[in-house]
Amino acid sequence: MDDAQAINPKASDVDRDSAGSAVTDGEEAMGSDPPTVDDRSDDADAPQIDVGVLIAHSPGGDVEPLQSFADQMARDGVNELAAATDAAWRVNCAEPDPLTDGAPRRPSEFLDEAAHHMMKRPYDLVVVVTDVPLTTRDEKSVEGLASPLARVVVVSTRRLLRIPGRETVGALDSAAVRWNAATLLVHLLGHVFRADHSDSGVMAPFSFDPSRRRVPPFDADITDYLREIATRIPEEDVSRGRPRRLAFHAVSLVRNPGIVVATLLQSRAPLLPFSLPRLSTAAVTPTLILVFSAEAWDVGLNLTNRTTALFAVGSIIAAAVHLLYVQRLSFPRERSQVITEHMALVNVTVFFILVAAMMGLFVLVGSIILLIEFAVFPPNLMTNWPSLEDPTVGLVDLVRVGAFISTLGVLSGALAGGIENRMALRHLALFRDRP
Repeated sequence: MDDAQAINPKASDVDRDSAGSAVTDGEEAMGSDPPTVDDRSDDADAPQIDVGVLIAHSPGGDVEPLQSFADQMARDGVNELAAATDAAWRVNCAEPDPLTDGAPRRPSEFLDEAAHHMMKRPYDLVVVVTDVPLTTRDEKSVEGLASPLARVVVVSTRRLLRIPGRETVGALDSAAVRWNAATLLVHLLGHVFRADHSDSGVMAPFSFDPSRRRVPPFDADITDYLREIATRIPEEDVSRGRPRRLAFHAVSLVRNPGIVVATLLQSRAPLLPFSLPRLSTAAVTPTLILVFSAEAWDVGLNLTNRTTALFAVGSIIAAAVHLLYVQRLSFPRERSQVITEHMALVNVTVFFILVAAMMGLFVLVGSIILLIEFAVFPPNLMTNWPSLEDPTVGLVDLVRVGAFISTLGVLSGALAGGIENRMALRHLALFRDRP
């Protein structure tokens, strides 16, 4: 999506009054000008939530129906959200932007543009509507996915119109598509507010219902929780100064450890090296040579356990920092932009994902090295080396040598291999794997 086109969004005709009810163009809005995104309610007790709607369409796609669909979906969806959160919801639609092709996309591929809008406007939440297929980490096509941490929702019309095993449901303006889309949007935004599938009502696992003609309500026992979360929006931000930003990241983590931990647990970060073959190859290849090198054994056997552990921990953290900055995985892109608390949490989580991934890479390389030491390397070879004061090489010595060589492999992988698909990492770190 083109940033030059996207930074001038136009306010839709859906705005919220201070009581949290919908105000549309028509009789209810007569006598006053519709507020813009920068207008605020006089009621200081009602939190104001600005939602940016971005439209990403395939080349040659019919834009006007998609734009009308996105506007209608937001108009239908925010009524239930306003009632559940007692917040003043306002929806702002940006100019549509074409994609380079109609290939399937992961939701993380829309993250840069969504974050750009959140920093520039600013928006509290961003909804991306696209007509190309949307896929999960397992390459399954889904109707939509949400990132509670980044506060980004992506909705695809492809599965809403073409359900596997069924005939095409109908046009975008059909009643079935309209109300299922609104239900899906509320469901995904519920995930953003940290509601889960264990809750009933609209948070039950989404499935397309051709007979649906309204948005199911939120379960009564989670509305108080949603209202409490809504009061935190908008949030604190900081603009310039690297020390201030670093401190802001630390404070944000201390305030919100739960969502960071939850995202780490669902990310399966230690398994990330298996999805990044270039990184793994660059880490394993040199270690296969080092494990048969006398110099590597000399150093490893003469290191203390403490030095080996500190070297491994320091190298894992250094590799994560290197990948974070070289691969440009942090936000914002420009130093002049402000950074909000939830974007700081995104950066912190991505960093911890990288640390966990480097730990997984360390274990992967170490397992290969230990296998070679125990199964391939001649057991009596080291006893004849003149550099050893004690010719006995025990289990601890073998583990220490393996850890030393594995640490070198982690550094080699981070420096030489890098991450060939940063979108895959972001998807693991930020987006749920099911609607």
